Amino acid sequence: MSLIAFGINHNTAPVELREKVAFSPEQVMEALSALKTDMGIRESVILSTCNRTEIYVHGDQLDGDSVSHWLASYHKVDPAQLASNSYRHGDTQAVQHLMRVACGLDSLVLGEPQILGQIKQAYTSAKHAGNISGDFERLFQQTFAVAKKVRSETDIGANAVSVAFASVQLAKHIFSSLSKTRVLLIGAGETIELVARHLNEQGVAKMTVANRTLARAEAIAASFNGDVITLAQIPHHLHEADIVISSTASQLPILGKGMVERALKQRRHQPIFLVDLAVPRDIEGEVGELDDAYLYTVDDLQQIVEKNVANRQNAAQEAEQLVLEHAQSYVQWRQAQHNIDVLKEYRQQNLALREQLQTRALNQLADGKAPEEVVVELANKLTNRLMHAPTRALKQAAESQDDAQLALLIDALGIDLSNTEN
Repeated sequence: MSLIAFGINHNTAPVELREKVAFSPEQVMEALSALKTDMGIRESVILSTCNRTEIYVHGDQLDGDSVSHWLASYHKVDPAQLASNSYRHGDTQAVQHLMRVACGLDSLVLGEPQILGQIKQAYTSAKHAGNISGDFERLFQQTFAVAKKVRSETDIGANAVSVAFASVQLAKHIFSSLSKTRVLLIGAGETIELVARHLNEQGVAKMTVANRTLARAEAIAASFNGDVITLAQIPHHLHEADIVISSTASQLPILGKGMVERALKQRRHQPIFLVDLAVPRDIEGEVGELDDAYLYTVDDLQQIVEKNVANRQNAAQEAEQLVLEHAQSYVQWRQAQHNIDVLKEYRQQNLALREQLQTRALNQLADGKAPEEVVVELANKLTNRLMHAPTRALKQAAESQDDAQLALLIDALGIDLSNTEN
């Protein structure tokens, strides 16, 4: 029985290929069914995100090539291109890979927490499709356990590693709570959108998005029930903001020292926290000279981010050790289950042999055959059948001069050599 993890991610494949093999939520259920019917796979889970598509399968006579060919066929992509941009892991390595992914150790942003929720959703979908049984149930529960432990026992997710998140974390240090703060976001690009998302998660009281064109600003503000203004309207609204975060492509500063000074007077010198994420700068450096203006630039935040990345990398080493321990625990459990299955099979084979020979002997007695002959034949047949496999194994070990295997067989079969003559 094999466990295979096959996939592509941001490290191995360009976005064009990742897009081609991504699964929509509707496709996932269909694909799980296809894996079961087309390949006879007992258990399977499909994980599909913007940065990775991975298929975890458990079944007889499986290998990475067969899964690769199936995925290429399903999405109608070039098999050679997919194979050259993919990775595959088997058994213990597959277990470790899944656990590393769940802990954010294989993510584009080290330690990011979203991937765990995505794996849980993938597991739930597979369970609803009937593609989860004993082995995968244990594997994924063990995976969720190690991810939780990594979050609680290491600092892998404790530090901001993007300037957008760092700016929000810095605001939290200045304002004990962001729930009563009013925020002005200047710009409407990806960075501001990410900042808005982080601020919304912190429950800010109000967000206003200012941009040169309102259409893009409205798209961001609508997601967070915010307001929109043009850049020209900023001087009339700046005094309302406790926090100002700016990231535009403007070649000239948008906020000057005089504009901020006037806003502070209107606020009766209640402080304003300003973050300039733009290059060139959106906020004049002289703003930082004002007593009640706390200005941070992208360089300031980059230093914080670099320090936090180093902290996460240190935490990642602790996380890797936890992953290794949990992976070994699962592999040991799986081996124990295999050993139990071997014992069950051995016992069932011998019971079936007993039943067969016993039935034959009873039939012979019913036909009038002499009891002595029946007993002798039963004893001979039972002895020969039970001795056949051990005798062959002993002979092979002796002929190959495998002393270790021979000693193991002698011990397992309870052979007493103490009275053997030399």
